[in-house]
Amino acid sequence: MENKQEHHRLVVFYDGSCESCIKDRANYERWAGAGGHDIYWFDITDQEDAIHNIGLTPEAVMRELHVQTADGTILSEIDAYILLMRRVPRLKLLAWFIGLPLVRPCLSWLYRTWVERRLKRQGRL
Repeated sequence: MENKQEHHRLVVFYDGSCESCIKDRANYERWAGAGGHDIYWFDITDQEDAIHNIGLTPEAVMRELHVQTADGTILSEIDAYILLMRRVPRLKLLAWFIGLPLVRPCLSWLYRTWVERRLKRQGRL
C-alpha cells in the first residue's frame, strides 16, 4: 500500500480484475464526491504479501469486500458495505435497510452466492 497517504482514513480492498467491482468503485467515487477523497482503494490483484501483512488471506478478500478503518479495524462483507454507504447521502437509507435483522442474513447469503458463482465462472476458484 505504498501509495496510501496520510489523508486516507479508510482502505477499501477491491478486486481490480472484477469488472463489476471496478464499476462499483467508480459509482461510489462519483456518488461520494468530496466525501470519498479520504478513501484509499487497494487492488488486491497479485498483492498476497500485503494482504497477509494485515492478517487476511487472499481468498478472504477475493470472496468478501473488506474495509480497514484509520484505527486498523477491519470490517467485511455487509458491515463494510454499510460503513461505505453511510458516508454517501443518497445511500444512507439503503445502508440502514441492509442492516435490518431480517434483511442482513438474506442479503449476505445472496452476496456470497453471487461472488462464488462469479469466481467459479472466471476459473479463480
